[in-house]
Amino acid sequence: MTDAVSLITAKRDGRRLADDDIRWLFDAYAAGAVADEQMSALLMAIFFRGLDRAELRTWTAAMIASGDRLDLSSLTRPTVDKHSTGGVGDKVSLILAPLVAACGAAVPQLSGRGLGHTGGTLDKLESIPGFRAALSPEETVAVLASAGCVICAAGSGLAPADRRLYALRDVTGTVESIPLISSSIMSKKIAEGTGALVLDVKVGTGAFMKSLDRARELAQTMVALGEEHGVRTRALLTPMDTPLGRAVGNAVEVEESLAALRGEGPEDLMEVTLALARAMLDLTGLDADPAAAIADGRALMAYRTMIRAQGGDPDALLALAPHIRPSLPAPATGWLTRLDALAVGTAAWRLGAGRARKEDPVSAAAGIICLAKPGDWVHEGQPLLELRADDEDRFAPALAALAAQDGVVEVSEHEPPPPAPAVIEVIG
Repeated sequence: MTDAVSLITAKRDGRRLADDDIRWLFDAYAAGAVADEQMSALLMAIFFRGLDRAELRTWTAAMIASGDRLDLSSLTRPTVDKHSTGGVGDKVSLILAPLVAACGAAVPQLSGRGLGHTGGTLDKLESIPGFRAALSPEETVAVLASAGCVICAAGSGLAPADRRLYALRDVTGTVESIPLISSSIMSKKIAEGTGALVLDVKVGTGAFMKSLDRARELAQTMVALGEEHGVRTRALLTPMDTPLGRAVGNAVEVEESLAALRGEGPEDLMEVTLALARAMLDLTGLDADPAAAIADGRALMAYRTMIRAQGGDPDALLALAPHIRPSLPAPATGWLTRLDALAVGTAAWRLGAGRARKEDPVSAAAGIICLAKPGDWVHEGQPLLELRADDEDRFAPALAALAAQDGVVEVSEHEPPPPAPAVIEVIG
C-alpha cells in the first residue's frame, strides 16, 4: 500500500516514483490524507533529486486532473496562447492577444498578477476603468467567441493542485526547481484547452532565469510537456537584461501598448511581439502578416472589442501619477550601454506598481518611464528615468533600490553597444 513517507524516502534516496504512486499522491493530498508538511518534504526531495521525463509527464497530468478543463470546442477559430516567464516592462500580452486574434486565431490568454519586480498582465489591464479579469468559464468562452481574444484570470477550477503546491514552494525554498516550474506553468496552460502554445522564456538580470543554460533547460522541458499532452508547443528565448520598451508600471504600460497597436511602439517591443505573433500563427497554420494587422488598424480594433467585452472602457482616461521625479543621472557623456532591468523593476515595485505579497494592492499610476535606453547617446547628468508615484514618500525607497546595485547604468565614450537580438533562440 502506498503511503506518503514511502514516496518521500524513495525520492530522497534518488529512486523514481511510479505513475500509480503519483496519482495516489495527488488524490490523497486533495482528500487531506497527505499533510502539507509531507508534501513540502517531497517537494524538497524533488528540488534536489528532480523528476525524470516520465515522472514529470504523470505529475503534470495529475495536476491537470485535479480540476476542470476549459472547453473551447465551440469555437470555430484555431486556438493558441502565449505564456511569458515574466520580466520588466513586459506588456507583450496586451498587444499580442488582439494582434493574433486580428489575424484569425482565438487567443485564450489566462494571465496572472505581478509579484516583486516583475509586472502582472492583469494588474496592467485593471488600470483600465471597468475592466474585469475574473470571468466564469462561460464568460471566458463568450468573450473569445465575440472578440477573438480574452485576457483573464485562471479560474479556481483549473489545476487547483498547482495553487496549493505553489503556496508551499513559495515558503519552503523550492520555487526554482525546473520540473516544478514546468509542471506549474504547463498544467494550467494545458487545462485551458488551447490547441497550440508559444512560450516566451525570458533570459537575463530582470528575468526569473538569469542564465541561458537554465532558460534553455526550462524551455525544452515545457515544450516536451506540451507536446506530450497534445498541445503544439514552441519556445522563444528572449533577452531581459534591459526593460522591454520604455514604460514600466501599470497604466503607463497600457499607454505604451496602445502606441504599439497604432504602430508607434518602441523597436525592441515591436520586434519581440511580432516574433511571438509569427510563431503563434505558424503553429495554428494561419497564413497572415501580423505587421499588416497593426498597419491597417485591425489589431487595435480587436483590442478595443476585447476591452469592451470584459467591461472596460477603451476610451477612458488612465490614472496619471500626481508626483513625477526625473532621476538616475547619467554618470558620463557617451553611449548608454547598460540599464539594468532588475534595478528598474525593483524601483517600480517600490513606487507602488508591484507587490511584495499576493494580497497587497498596487497603484495604477505608479511606474517608471525610461528616458534613455542602451544604444542612446546621453550627456553627463542627464536623467535616464522618470519616476511616477501617488505618494512622494515612495521616491526614497525607489531611489535606494537604484543605488543598491552596482552597474545599474554604464556609459561608453567610444562605441554604442551591439544591438540586442529580439530572439536569442527558438526551441520546438
